[in-house]
Parts: sequence; C-alpha cells; structure tokens
Amino acid sequence: MRQFLLLALWPIATVSTLTISVLLFLILPLNPSQTGKVLGASTPELHTTYQQFSAVPASDTSVAQNVTVTDARIEILKQFLGRYDSPLVNHAKTLVETADKYHLDFRLLPAVAMQESGLCKVIPDESHNCWGYGIYGDKVLRFASYEEAIEKVGSGLSSDYVYDGLTTPELIMSRYTPSSNGSWAVSVRHFMEEME
Repeated sequence: MRQFLLLALWPIATVSTLTISVLLFLILPLNPSQTGKVLGASTPELHTTYQQFSAVPASDTSVAQNVTVTDARIEILKQFLGRYDSPLVNHAKTLVETADKYHLDFRLLPAVAMQESGLCKVIPDESHNCWGYGIYGDKVLRFASYEEAIEKVGSGLSSDYVYDGLTTPELIMSRYTPSSNGSWAVSVRHFMEEME
C-alpha cells in the first residue's frame, strides 16, 4: 500500500514543482541588477582592499603590456669589461653604438683594447688611448675622453681597415701591427671569442 501511495503522489509533486518553477521564471527578471529593484532590496557593495581576489571581473577590458628591449651585446660587453675591471665598463653602450655606426663587429674594439692595453690599464698618461692607435715610438695620439677615443678609433678601423677589406683580426694585423708574428691576431680573436 505504501508503494501505491508514493506512486500516486509522484505525478502530483512533479507537476507542482514544475508549475512553481515556471511561474517564478516568468515573474522574476533575468537581469541580476533588476532583481533588487523587483524585490525592493538594494544591491550590496563590496568593501575590501583585496580586490585582486575578487571573482568579479574588472570593468576595464583593455590589455596593456610594457616591454623593455635592451641590446644583449651591451650586457655581453659589460660582463666582459667588468670581469677585467676595465674603466670602459661604463662605455659598453658607446662601444656597441660605434660598432654599429661604422659596421664593425661589436667585439672588435674591446678585443683590440684588451690586446693593446689590458683594457686601458696600461696606456700613456692622459691619453685615453686603450687601442695603441697612432702610437709609434715617442709619438702618442691622445684623446680628451674615452668617448672621443672610441669614436676616432672606430672610425679609423672602419675607413683604414674594414673599408679596404681587412675585416678579420689576421687581416687587420697586417696593417695595424705588421711586425707581429701572428700572436696579435690570435689574442684579438681569443678575446672576441670570450664575448660570444
């Protein structure tokens, strides 16, 4: 008998539940912002300093991104120059810009400076000439600053060497220091490889 009673009540309960659901669906609005107005309640505001954990998405839908691009060659030179405690370490950017300006390998100027002066550690007084550029016996070519020296030596290597097809340390050596037995080019190439 109990099973018969449950079986008889099942359709009544189902129809009642469906009827109430349909009526509520038709009576209540679908827009949540209007729900409070219909029911007479005010929309509560969220007051917290931890909005980054809020489940409500931000109203600003734009995406912004800042990307800082730096030339890796500058960092490579800074590390190389810093490793040898060179006064040129603060001029890494100037070395790269000068190399680009005169179509030189960015490693050439520091490598020659390392070979000629231990990266400016042994140079004629007040010359800023780390490259042995224009130094013959008692004659010393002096520059007012490292910036001027980098510019002049870069320009000279470009016009007097690279422009004439002397693009490798071995070819540059034939004019830059012709009395070398080859060790100059080997050393310059070695220092360039340290900056790879």
